[in-house]
Amino acid sequence: MRTRFAAFGVLALLLGPAWAAPGEEVNLSSLVTNFELGAHFVSGSAVLYRLNREEIRLADPKSGNSELIARVSAIKALLAAKLTDKDDVTPLDYDAAKKTLKLRAGGKIWSYDLAKNSVSEAGGEPPRAEKQTEVESPDHKHKVIARNYNLYLVDKATGKETALTADGSFDRHYGQNYALMADMVEANSETPPINLAVQWSPDSKKLLTYRLSRNNAYIWHAIQQTPRDSRFPRTFTFVYPTAGAKDVPQIEPILIDVEKAIAKKKTAITTLKVPALSLLWPGDPPLWWEGDHILYEWTARGYGEVNLYEIDPVTGVATVRVHEAVKPLVTVTSSAIRSEPELGGYLNISERNGWAQLYYLPKGSDPAGGRALTSGAWEVSEILRTEKSRVLFTGNGREANSNPYNHALYSVTLDGTLKLLTPEPYDHRVTLSEDGAWFIDRMSSPALPSQTLLRSTEDGKIVARLGEADPTPLKEAGYAPVEPFEMLVEDGKTKLYGAIFRPKNFDPSKKYPVIDYVYTGPTTHNYPESYGASLGRMESTLASLGVIVTVIDGRGTSQRGQAFRLPAYQNMGEVGIDDHIAMMKAMAAKYPYMDLSRVGVYGHSAGGYDAARFILRRPDFFKAAVASAGTHDLRLDKAWWPEVTMGLADDATWDRNSNIAVAGNLKGKLLIVHGETDDNVPITASLRLHKALIDAGKLHEFVMVPNSTHHTVFQPYYWKMLLDFFQRNLVEAK
Repeated sequence: MRTRFAAFGVLALLLGPAWAAPGEEVNLSSLVTNFELGAHFVSGSAVLYRLNREEIRLADPKSGNSELIARVSAIKALLAAKLTDKDDVTPLDYDAAKKTLKLRAGGKIWSYDLAKNSVSEAGGEPPRAEKQTEVESPDHKHKVIARNYNLYLVDKATGKETALTADGSFDRHYGQNYALMADMVEANSETPPINLAVQWSPDSKKLLTYRLSRNNAYIWHAIQQTPRDSRFPRTFTFVYPTAGAKDVPQIEPILIDVEKAIAKKKTAITTLKVPALSLLWPGDPPLWWEGDHILYEWTARGYGEVNLYEIDPVTGVATVRVHEAVKPLVTVTSSAIRSEPELGGYLNISERNGWAQLYYLPKGSDPAGGRALTSGAWEVSEILRTEKSRVLFTGNGREANSNPYNHALYSVTLDGTLKLLTPEPYDHRVTLSEDGAWFIDRMSSPALPSQTLLRSTEDGKIVARLGEADPTPLKEAGYAPVEPFEMLVEDGKTKLYGAIFRPKNFDPSKKYPVIDYVYTGPTTHNYPESYGASLGRMESTLASLGVIVTVIDGRGTSQRGQAFRLPAYQNMGEVGIDDHIAMMKAMAAKYPYMDLSRVGVYGHSAGGYDAARFILRRPDFFKAAVASAGTHDLRLDKAWWPEVTMGLADDATWDRNSNIAVAGNLKGKLLIVHGETDDNVPITASLRLHKALIDAGKLHEFVMVPNSTHHTVFQPYYWKMLLDFFQRNLVEAK
């Protein structure tokens, strides 16, 4: 659902000379030396990286030494006849014993022999991962395939087939989900390859998979007006479960006895004794073997509870090992359950006390209980590694001297002894070594250029400083650094955070229109906590129009605890709007050059919904909006995303949160954009808003981008259209 506008490698400033000539591509990162070193672990714990765009180096964490092993210029000279000026060299791996460097250049993989100073081709780019269409047994005697919604066992020696299921149909799938419309369009067929989700037991005797029943869920019909290889439109039929729908498909985990199916020449299916899972997005269920038993994570429709079941494959008996229930609902993006056999139990990131904290549940203990390993008004965000003695995880908001969105790395033991491994008050993006002893730390803030460090996970000690970004060329080009901004809300305690993007060669004596980039989605946040996040955004490009661009996280967004996010519950139509307005007013009070008589807003996906609702619900403040791929009626969106915040809302609540209901409020300028073949957020929602505006007599602009999906809509024409819209309706507005 989430899409962050990025300026890197996409487009430049099509409308102006701020960074480039019209139509010329500009990559702001190219103006920052050592913006990204590409540091990664190879050969165990050694770190391969590229420094100053020229040196390919190898760092040893045990000694802290860094060794120059190759130069990019030397490799390019050897490949001169096979590379263009735009081709770069990316180090991939290093074999210390053979003294060979594996690298990517010119769309191919190469091997560079350091001793011989020679380069040989090592193959093309790795093929894109294809859908898994057959699954071989561990003993290599059989494989499973799918055909016409049923599963078949194939003897690899003889080719003989045995039917494992027999009643499959469009309304009753086995081991396969529904095809996405984008896959149908790409394959030019309603039956594209679909992933086969079956799992063999370790002894090759049983198959774990699922039965998918349509359960009267609505069948969608879509038209592609300009398909390739045809001048005529074509239609596609697909299943897409939507929010608030009475009926959605149901998934039932099943176990197939392969030995019995072969011996008796008939199907041998056991439906496991667990509740069916509502399909809220076409994807395979969380169902897997763990040793000799089965694990299954079930989420109730409406997100009222989540259970982790352990199932005995012999008896079919299921036992709840972890039970998570939070009022009014479990926010799955702030929760996680992991089985950890090495720890003898389970880890649960739970918001039961208002903040996402880490709990340990020994196997056989109270499923709703657990020992708190962490506590406080901060969030555990991701478990990275578990060992017998400790857990390594990232968190945010714990350190008093640091922005609450900054990530930090911690270790904690099962007795709750917590250790901070990244004490600097910045954002830390980390990568662990395979043995867990070391980590690469990309440390930065919007104002602090990235520093890439190599550290110990024992105590966080810095063993090597690999490189530091140098933005001197960017500053010399007139780039205005991003400014973080914060304010207190009316309670005098809660802080809101945002960022200000100014145009190149900014002049504080001038008046500048303001454009707000919005994505108030409760499952994420928008504040650019890292240097890369602040630089690699569309906001820098948009500011080149001669505007101030703001990024704001109001109440209702994530990573600030449950109470901060709950204003969004069943209130997505209103949440955050007034916080955005209040912060822009606070910014303008400090910086009078911000002209709040000319305020625009834009966003994509849930942000497209936001952009439209901002201008429709506060029409006297927002004067122009670009809403792309918007979820304008949440009931026309994939079920999981709205329901994770709306829960099991009634019709009146869904209506109240619809942009279509307030279409008549439009006073300013609105551009609606949607990709024709978007199957993440179908174009239906934008068309319904389009119709509601027409019915209300409200002039607006509507563009359907042919043959474009949720993400491929971001093409040069889209950016040119967006920039032109704001140029006409804000920059040149009287």
